[in-house]
Amino acid sequence: MKPILIDRRTSNVTLVILFVLTCTTIPSLLYAQTSFGALRQRYAERVKHEFLFAWNNYKKYAWGHDELKPLTKTYYDWYGKSILMTPVDGYDTMVLMGLKKQAAEDERLIDDSLSFDKDISVSNFEITIRMLGGLLSGYELNHDKKFLELATDLANRLLPVYNSPTGMPYRFVNLKTGKVSGKVSNPAEIGSETLEMGTLSRLTGNPVYFEKAKKAVVTLFSHRSKIGLVGSSINVETGQWGDPESHISGGIDSYYEYLVKAWKLFGDKDFERMWKESAAAVNKYLPQRVNGELWYGRVNMNTGKLMQPYFGALDAYFPAELALGGYLKQAEELQNSCYKMWLYYGIEPETINYTNMAIVDSAYVLRPENIESNYYMWEFTHDPEYVCRAETYFKTFVYDCKVKNGFASLANAVTKRKINETPSYMFAEVFKYLYLTFAHASTLPFNKIVFNTEAHPLWKNFKGPNQGSNRY
Repeated sequence: MKPILIDRRTSNVTLVILFVLTCTTIPSLLYAQTSFGALRQRYAERVKHEFLFAWNNYKKYAWGHDELKPLTKTYYDWYGKSILMTPVDGYDTMVLMGLKKQAAEDERLIDDSLSFDKDISVSNFEITIRMLGGLLSGYELNHDKKFLELATDLANRLLPVYNSPTGMPYRFVNLKTGKVSGKVSNPAEIGSETLEMGTLSRLTGNPVYFEKAKKAVVTLFSHRSKIGLVGSSINVETGQWGDPESHISGGIDSYYEYLVKAWKLFGDKDFERMWKESAAAVNKYLPQRVNGELWYGRVNMNTGKLMQPYFGALDAYFPAELALGGYLKQAEELQNSCYKMWLYYGIEPETINYTNMAIVDSAYVLRPENIESNYYMWEFTHDPEYVCRAETYFKTFVYDCKVKNGFASLANAVTKRKINETPSYMFAEVFKYLYLTFAHASTLPFNKIVFNTEAHPLWKNFKGPNQGSNRY
């Protein structure tokens, strides 16, 4: 069955009818013909099949490199030298899917070829969430000591970023020389290292990693405005804010995400307090209702006055954090809006104006956040509607983004024009969240783990499922 595709010119009445049909009529018809468990298992296998299709194309055309360029059957390395970004990002997804052969091959590649002794200046944020997070999650799944050694070596090379006058990290660091740059940063890049650094401190017994990451967050939190909001840019040397626009979107998003998740992963009372105070401010000033629908806008951090009625693919992570942080009803309402945003053009654009659903940025770069929050809604409610929605996400994703040699981002969500790229987070996030929505609960016990922002699961008490290393 092809996905229901809604033309952007569809009338509001038709849109509402199709929206209801997609999430009510279709599942009732499907469930009448097969058991709910069997239906989920069937889709879990379909997700795994598409993951393998994508992975085999990566192996064929980009093996040993950071990312696949599917339209030209070539590869891309972020910094001119490979750091195995896709192999590290995709590893834990393969383990969870039970793809033992592929996981073993990937593990050998990482063990034998990955080195951070490179004269390259990297993004502290991106390397932490993708590489450090992926290695730590991999270690907790496979107990391969080489993964922990690589993670420790990487973290030591990243530590110079915290040598600013405020303790908030610089944006970039040279992995060989330790030279830092990028003094104007943002809350997301400052506040999204605690899960990884804290996990490393727990595993190694060295508190320095968590202490530095936590100090950065506490400092950032102390610079919030009088009404409790943060802005879009801040100087890590002076603590002075630049752009005063406050929102939940890219550049701020995972700051809020890591406040609640550091509380949940480590039981840290400081993070609990910072999350609750921040969530109270966000939920007071950002929510906007349009035709009864809940959206979160962009406001001035000092006054709370609306600046832009914009919402997009990156904002769609927030229902997950609301649910995790104790705001389930609001999370369900916001997820309804996120799902509408996905359906309205057949697949979500990067940014819309929620007052009239007009596109602000038309790209769809294989973002996982909408699918991620839907998975959280399923875990928190066990409402079959969210499994139905996952089916729609999956079908439209495959229908619009699959190409001959893998999956490609879209330059335009309406025309479906492709971009020659396959971000590594597709393997880490899109396929993982879809698979876990359909797979049996024992695949990954939701109450025992916390995902980092790249969907790498970290265990609350490191024991984990003793998968055993494929090499040691």
